[in-house]
Amino acid sequence: MENNSFDNNTIGQIVTNDFRAAEIFKKAGIDFCCGGNQSIADACNEKGIDPEVIVSELAVLAEQDTGRGNNFNAWDLDFLCDFIVNTHHSYVRKKLPELIFYTQKIASVHGDSHPELHEVQELFEGINKELSQHMQKEEEVLFPAIKQALKETDENVYQIIRSEISRMSDEHEFAGTSMDKIRSLTRNYSVPEDACNTYLVALKTLEQFEDDLHIHVHLENNILFPKALAKTDIK
Repeated sequence: MENNSFDNNTIGQIVTNDFRAAEIFKKAGIDFCCGGNQSIADACNEKGIDPEVIVSELAVLAEQDTGRGNNFNAWDLDFLCDFIVNTHHSYVRKKLPELIFYTQKIASVHGDSHPELHEVQELFEGINKELSQHMQKEEEVLFPAIKQALKETDENVYQIIRSEISRMSDEHEFAGTSMDKIRSLTRNYSVPEDACNTYLVALKTLEQFEDDLHIHVHLENNILFPKALAKTDIK
């Protein structure tokens, strides 16, 4: 595959077409979920990365056997909705209270020597509030509307989908930006020499949470939402 074959695709489209590409962007620190509407050139310019390095890695990947990985883009929307709830919403609901405890604990114990932990605590409290409400609205309003739209033509349902997706996209941006700030404040989740075990676990869990959030938001922003919106586009 030639390098210029990626020129007309956004990062989100590239990951949608081959989810294995997410690991290449993650390694380079390039956002493929909330920032997935960028070109490779623009994203690399922001990070000070040679885009040819990324394109070369993607070209090598494209020549490899895709194996039996999940082709999320081929899934029916109702199945994708259920997958998001059962996999990502379930994970988030489990980890939110754990991370609220951890971030409060390390801010209390280590906040004097690491004052940035107080801001980490505040940021995660905002994420906790936002995502808890966000997931409930998806499960009670948006996802049922998408499933209904697959069965019948109803402009009222279509309007619900359009308005909810607009709001959900803004909430994704809030959560993604907050996690970006946490990553920056913790210097990419680096564990300081004076850290206790709780500190170590907190940073590791935050990093895992961010990784899951990137996949979660990618599935919605780059696959579910565009396809649901296309369904509402009455000709």
